[in-house]
Amino acid sequence: MGGVGGVAEVLEREVRVIAPQPHAEQAKFITSTAKRKIVKAGRRGGKTYGVGIAAADSFCQGRRVLYTAPTSEQTDAFWSEIKRILRPLTDITWLYKINETERYIERIGTRNRIKAKTAWNADTLRGDYADLLIFDEYQLTNEDAWEVVGQPMLLDNNGDAIFIYTPPSLRFAGVSKARDPRHAAKLFAEAQRRHANGENWETFHFTSWDNPHISHDALTTLTHDMSREAYRQEIMAEDDDIQLSWLVYKAFNETLCRIKRFEIPKTWPVFSGHDFGSANPAALFFAHVRLPLPHGAPAYMRLNDLVCFKEYLPGATSAPNHVNAWKLLTAGYRVEMSVGGNQNTEEQTRQLYRMHGWPIQAPEIKAVNAQIDRVIGLMELNKVYNFEDNIYWHEELMNCLWELDNEGRTTNKVRDEAKYHLSACARYLLSNFTPETAVGQDNHPHSLSRADIFERGHVKRRPVLLRR
Repeated sequence: MGGVGGVAEVLEREVRVIAPQPHAEQAKFITSTAKRKIVKAGRRGGKTYGVGIAAADSFCQGRRVLYTAPTSEQTDAFWSEIKRILRPLTDITWLYKINETERYIERIGTRNRIKAKTAWNADTLRGDYADLLIFDEYQLTNEDAWEVVGQPMLLDNNGDAIFIYTPPSLRFAGVSKARDPRHAAKLFAEAQRRHANGENWETFHFTSWDNPHISHDALTTLTHDMSREAYRQEIMAEDDDIQLSWLVYKAFNETLCRIKRFEIPKTWPVFSGHDFGSANPAALFFAHVRLPLPHGAPAYMRLNDLVCFKEYLPGATSAPNHVNAWKLLTAGYRVEMSVGGNQNTEEQTRQLYRMHGWPIQAPEIKAVNAQIDRVIGLMELNKVYNFEDNIYWHEELMNCLWELDNEGRTTNKVRDEAKYHLSACARYLLSNFTPETAVGQDNHPHSLSRADIFERGHVKRRPVLLRR
């Protein structure tokens, strides 16, 4: 396949499909023979276009191809490109049929098919199989799409998989279905390790600048409006190569403590944590668990566990507007305590909110690291829960890192601590709660190891991602 798309030659009984010529970086992953390929590239770098060529090539070899992406915008782009490349098959011969509703082209009477499907988790991916499975915008897809459905889909026919992603930024957090915002980056790092060990994995990395078909002048203009972090992630496709030990809040147990939303009973006491600032004010609202548990709450929650049920990131506005919003958020609840701000330097701001009817007190602990230690202590006992749709605080938990020294060792300083506004809310408030020194009954899920939890049925076992 090569040359200009949309051209076909009928030679006896053969129809020749000629696809676009890939650029140099696309060609590397298209021609790779690895069974598992992971492509990390910048916006407009040509990821979807390149994988369209790879998919069409695989289809023309008689294979069954399934392309998935979490948004219809991505599947629209892929489907449009595939139809253009494969038009000779559908227009000239009667052997192939196209279904616009379900977005597939297939060779009649065979398993040879190429399909574009909008899928973002295991449930939306079910009901199909493939020789080549493609995940586009994988950083926005829930991990269970691959762990629970994708891997088993390829077992019977020893199929191949291609993962394509751009390092995620906060601007895309609202559409992400992933539990862990870094799961694609972790898979990329795991693939590099497995490739180095001689396994049939390969990784590819290129930037937006590597695409010769887009205007570099336009790209330059675009980058002027981006933050340095967004530029690194979305244009240069750079991930922070993190280790678990670098994470400040690694004690947060996603398996147990990131939970589906349920209705917080009006009888549960409510608390709020606040981070001040005219440009980036923030607040988190927690509820104290009371028994009996309401419908939808995890059965293993205990009396006095803390559930974060609302995150507040309004942007710049006045103190009266903040107070009115907080009162609406907590209408019908008893707000027992609100904590926020630096203990020594922000008393005037606390006084301002008191004047407008929302009393905020200073945190009991002054030092940032001591506040963090108190939060970590609560998390180690699995006493802090977060609703899974509180995506911004969760992203902070997954991205907040300790600063490293010149030898790559962790220090006691948080990297870019000032930008983690919701984490500041949490440490101001939660540092006023004292973790217990004893876990409790031996058969309580919080006192068991994660392996024990799986074995005893407290949490449904999931396939483990890329473990040998």
